[in-house]
Amino acid sequence: MVTLANGGAWLVNGAEIIADGPKAQAELAAKTGRTVSKEEAKKQTIAYGILENHNTSGNMEKLKIKFDKLTSHDITFVGIIQTARASGLTKFPIPYVLTNCHNSLCAVGGTINEDDHLFGLTCAKKYGGVYVPPHQAVIHQFAREMLAGGGKMILGSDSHTRYGALGTMAMGEGGPELVKQLLNQTYDIRMPEVVGVYLTGKPEKGVGPQDVALAIIGAVFANGYVKNKVMEFVGPGVANLSADFRIGIDVMTTETTCLSSIWQTDDQIREFYEIHGREAEYKELAPGQTAYYDGLIEVDLSKVKPMIAMPFHPSNTYTIEELNANLTDILADVEKKAAVSLDNAVPYSLKDKVRDGRFYVDQGIIAGCAGGGFENICAAADILKGSYIGNQEFTLSVYPASMPIYMELIKNGCAATILETGAVMKTAFCGPCFGAGDTPANNAFSIRHSTRNFPNREGSKLQNGQIASVALMDARSIAATAANQGRLTAATEFDGPIGKYQYHFDSKIYQNRVFDSHGVADPSVEIHFGPNIKDWPTMCALPENLVLQVVSEIHDPVTTTDELIPSGETSSYRSNPLGLAEFTLSRKDPAYVGLAKEIHKAQEALMDGKDPVTVKPELAEIMDEIHVQFPQAANDNIGFGSTIFAVKPGDGSAREQAASCQKVLGGWANIANEYATKRYRSNLINWGMLPFVIPDGDLPFTNHDYLFFPGIRKAVEEKVAEITGYVVDADGLKPFTVTLGELTDEERQIILKGCLINYNRVEK
Repeated sequence: MVTLANGGAWLVNGAEIIADGPKAQAELAAKTGRTVSKEEAKKQTIAYGILENHNTSGNMEKLKIKFDKLTSHDITFVGIIQTARASGLTKFPIPYVLTNCHNSLCAVGGTINEDDHLFGLTCAKKYGGVYVPPHQAVIHQFAREMLAGGGKMILGSDSHTRYGALGTMAMGEGGPELVKQLLNQTYDIRMPEVVGVYLTGKPEKGVGPQDVALAIIGAVFANGYVKNKVMEFVGPGVANLSADFRIGIDVMTTETTCLSSIWQTDDQIREFYEIHGREAEYKELAPGQTAYYDGLIEVDLSKVKPMIAMPFHPSNTYTIEELNANLTDILADVEKKAAVSLDNAVPYSLKDKVRDGRFYVDQGIIAGCAGGGFENICAAADILKGSYIGNQEFTLSVYPASMPIYMELIKNGCAATILETGAVMKTAFCGPCFGAGDTPANNAFSIRHSTRNFPNREGSKLQNGQIASVALMDARSIAATAANQGRLTAATEFDGPIGKYQYHFDSKIYQNRVFDSHGVADPSVEIHFGPNIKDWPTMCALPENLVLQVVSEIHDPVTTTDELIPSGETSSYRSNPLGLAEFTLSRKDPAYVGLAKEIHKAQEALMDGKDPVTVKPELAEIMDEIHVQFPQAANDNIGFGSTIFAVKPGDGSAREQAASCQKVLGGWANIANEYATKRYRSNLINWGMLPFVIPDGDLPFTNHDYLFFPGIRKAVEEKVAEITGYVVDADGLKPFTVTLGELTDEERQIILKGCLINYNRVEK
């Protein structure tokens, strides 16, 4: 089904694979009549060509990327624009689309959601952007329909910014990276490795894009095979997939922790652009005659079976057939893993979902950028035709990803077919994916064609004793399960026809409702500010010396951004930095906020010209111990704040709030064995936080300990490779070593200044 090469591989004429090794050059010569170096062949990948065209540094090892377009949604665009405004923004320099697909249904906090939407509309007018009103489209479907272009690059403030199937290299990053683009700065990275994904065969009936995606994720996540690399989809199997099918695989590449994705294109992609009235944006993309990939994933599409990703991660994958055949063992393993993820905070059992030897689920959802596509919903309708979902616990909700898709489903009868079963059709909304819509009942089990199934991401509140489970599946198998009123069923068991429907895009929907400035700014427009929209608090520069208190210690194998800052209704406070920060780690470590605020009082006292000991008396003993070895440490050269330790933080969402919420509570650093994603580490840096790395093994400190980092500012300035910190206790100072990893000169300056806002601030 999915195999991984142990090393690199050569692709000849886009069709034949030659494994790297001692005999590779001889085989290449026999096939092509010439030898090619790896360095030259790496330039023959699709990814290299696109990156080269967007690189402004003149050095293909150290890239400085300028993107063609930007996109954000209503969890992130307020903070991004506020940061850019504080840094001197006067006009959006490139097309910037603001969608409203995350906080359009949850009425938390009265007017704050609609205030943010009006903020977006007035900013689109003032600065020359595009505004997509609530319910019109989810962020990524609008981008596919109206933004993507062959050979282009798009940066989005959502981790699932992936349009590779359409020939667009897209990346999801935290808001500060979009701020840089708005200020005509660059996205700075080393040239990423490129991993080929070589597709062969053709999926059998009932297998959908989510099945292929989950099979790949299950094979590559844990071993980090594609972490921070570009996945390039090639091979004869690509031609056997429709545009919609490719899009459904592509959007899920985010869950592999890859940096971006790109696909070879063909007439099916040309047709996609034609349907959407944008044929000029099509570009044929293919690797050169001899391309070299740093790794290779081979996927035989004909062998992919209907898949399920069990709680609580998209990589926890099984075939549905395997799960049904081994329920006792697999459910026991899931429960065991859940006990670790949930810290045994609540009772958790799945065995009560088994009745008469079959597994029954409580809810089905087909939604968002992964599940809400036209072909997914049409296939689900065909499988559901003539069935009904019952009048018991099981429910089914379907969210088309855009109004044009919804319109076509109405016209072709698929919407009626779905509604006749007792299912519900809803508007374009990302809520089920991040806990702001269709939260299941306590102890319920939901199957979803969406992007993630992290703990509590579906909306349950662990701190209130609640837990629900989400498993990821393809829309086809969700429909087959719904037709059996919740009995887990693979779509390959369905013996009826699944049709091929022609899609017709109605452009009038957007023409009549979407505001498009066509790049023309109107400085006279007054921005709408609701009472919840607050400016960023003042943040100071990195001091010469730093005292940090460890205020949370997390030993889970991976810590997601949803655990660092919960999604769902809490994200309604996203426009109020201090208000949102009150929810930081609330579901993982409820004591964190109080502890962080306590030590932050010391820093606030310093900034007000007061002695920090007056507000935090226990610091007197800490400073006495520090002064024994470092008598020069004083109020005029020291700072106080907090840090957390996590084994591998930052998997999942690109939301900058996972870092900014720590920062506004006084966070100066994270300490980790490694960072799950580049985007989370970048978020830390852009908010002026030190991304410390400490070796695996026993920690030299524990939660609540005080740490002292003398000369930390000088260490950052002088690019010191290893930094010595000290655990401060009654027995004196105990040294330990951390590193910062690779930092660009600009990143070092951002940390030294205290945050990106300070780095860019226009003095007035």
